[in-house]
Amino acid sequence: MFREMRRFRQQISREECAEILRRASSGVLGLHGDDGYPYTVPVSFVYEAGGDGLGTIGFHCAKVGHKIDAIRRNEKVSFTVIDRDEVMPKERTTKFASVIAFGRARIIEDEDELRRAANAVGAKYSRGFEDLYMQETEDTIRNGTLCCVEITIDHMTGKIGRQLLLERQRAGQ
Repeated sequence: MFREMRRFRQQISREECAEILRRASSGVLGLHGDDGYPYTVPVSFVYEAGGDGLGTIGFHCAKVGHKIDAIRRNEKVSFTVIDRDEVMPKERTTKFASVIAFGRARIIEDEDELRRAANAVGAKYSRGFEDLYMQETEDTIRNGTLCCVEITIDHMTGKIGRQLLLERQRAGQ
């Protein structure tokens, strides 16, 4: 169903993909947009590893707009994170690491799930301000303005640039 990576020697492990997703602060969500055009949008997110599965990606957003309309129309999405992107002008290349995940997005409706999802985002981005983000979560739930999306990952691959691969090989990793 999903294509194999063409440059398989540069493929990184599932564990390294998960680590990149855990530490990244933003990613790009790819959706089936209006009139058949792809629609990509950067989002702040949280990644949660899942027992047997590949895990989930969660984020909060407005209850109305292009992103939510696209998800309602087609649950299949992609999500890309660039972990490192160091341009090497003399070598005409970059040292990079990236992850792309494919999955199915769903808009969270249950209040307890909304609370869990919003507080997971808060814990990642507002560490040390638990009272503030937890209160904001409760306020937005009460006001009916909180919208969270969860992507269940079906397939995930990661890749590093040849320069990083060579560095790792030299270091014996």
